[in-house]
Amino acid sequence: MVKVLVVDAGGRGNAIAHAFARSKHVKEVFVAPGNAGSEFFEKCRQAKLEGKYISSIRALDEIVRFAKLEEVDLVFVGPEEPLSLGLVDLLEEEGIPAVGPRKEATIIEASKCWTKDFLDRIGVPIPGYRNFDDPEDAREYVKEYYAEGRGNLVVKADGLAAGKGVYVCNSADEALQAIDDIMVKRKFGDAGNRIEIEERLYGIEVAFTAISDGKTVRAFGHAKDYKRAFDSDDIEGMREFYIGVTKKFISKSEAERLYKEGRLLNPNTGGMGAVSPHPAITPELEEKIMDMVVKPVIENFRKLEGKTFKGILYPVIMLVEKNGELIPKVLEINVRECDPGAQAKLPRLETDMYELSMAVVEGKLDEVDVKFSNDCCVGVCAVSGALKGREGFKPGYPADHYTSQPMEGLEEAMKEAILYANGIAKPDGYQTTGGRVITVVGRGKTVDEARERAYSAIQKIKFPGMRYRKTIGLDVPD
Repeated sequence: MVKVLVVDAGGRGNAIAHAFARSKHVKEVFVAPGNAGSEFFEKCRQAKLEGKYISSIRALDEIVRFAKLEEVDLVFVGPEEPLSLGLVDLLEEEGIPAVGPRKEATIIEASKCWTKDFLDRIGVPIPGYRNFDDPEDAREYVKEYYAEGRGNLVVKADGLAAGKGVYVCNSADEALQAIDDIMVKRKFGDAGNRIEIEERLYGIEVAFTAISDGKTVRAFGHAKDYKRAFDSDDIEGMREFYIGVTKKFISKSEAERLYKEGRLLNPNTGGMGAVSPHPAITPELEEKIMDMVVKPVIENFRKLEGKTFKGILYPVIMLVEKNGELIPKVLEINVRECDPGAQAKLPRLETDMYELSMAVVEGKLDEVDVKFSNDCCVGVCAVSGALKGREGFKPGYPADHYTSQPMEGLEEAMKEAILYANGIAKPDGYQTTGGRVITVVGRGKTVDEARERAYSAIQKIKFPGMRYRKTIGLDVPD
């Protein structure tokens, strides 16, 4: 029996730990830094080093020291930041097996500009794009693009920005504001030294994952993410958010006017929920994505760049219709498990997570079949919403929000659904610690059955300011 360490702080890490806990080979799963919800599952607990929790996903020395002291047999790294800082390199230098790419391979996520150039070079379908390192050049391009009526744009910070550096624009003004935020105001620091501007595609977005040992690559499931903070008809929720962000009161009628004009704020967040499998993905489409996107990336990364990619590759795909056929175009590529897609996807995994991980480490993925249940899972994320407190009115996630709010009903909700904690603590009873708080996952033979269980369970949870979308799992614009 073995010991596994999962490096992650939120719901994705707890879903990964839960997958390992189901393995017949695993005796104990540590999560670093984890949160109070890391102990919801048998075998799982938060990692402690000399009586203290690991301070952060960036505390590489602490993580390596813990892995050595506990003599863990395998480390699985969840987020992109410790990967890009070289955590896998450090672990391997100590002889500790780890799942995740080495630092040099993380460029695929760490630089959007580099990746678009690479994908363009190897013929992987992508949106039309341009890279810029001068804000004035970028502004001129945007003005010209919109003046010619060529459609809308997406503006992206080149580097890692914790999932917040992407601006999906509906106008020239929004695109110009994005350039200002990223390159002038330096909202994301050095991540905004360069930007990538691409045409905004319209189609079916897919969170698609694959797993590779550097030679063999297998499909590793998919999900549909729901990223907008509010349901499209939640005008009152958006009104409160607008007031909190702009510090300017607007009436309900003013909010309705702004909504009709497309100017009422509904931000693109890190994820309000997910459904897996993705309702639009057939076996034929999965094979097409593997053949047109995933396999060429892994093969050419090795052949042209001389770098091996081992771990989870997560391309964000937009399926665009062309001549009656759906073509997968790559919006961006991540080098880790998706979030919140993992919370909806991993409960369906039937392949032993430890056996699969060791096949990646040992280069034997060709000997393993990756299998998922035909069941559906729907994950609904409860977040810290609008709340008035000692520091005044705060609009809630993904903007300024209150934490340390007391939580109730978790035990009752667990009877009906799986709970993956994104940000909770338990100093004296459970309380919130972040913007995304807890993801409630319902499972069923159909999406409707899974939705019903998720929403029945989430209604049992309560904390001040709690907010969640009501349309996760439905076919709604997002």
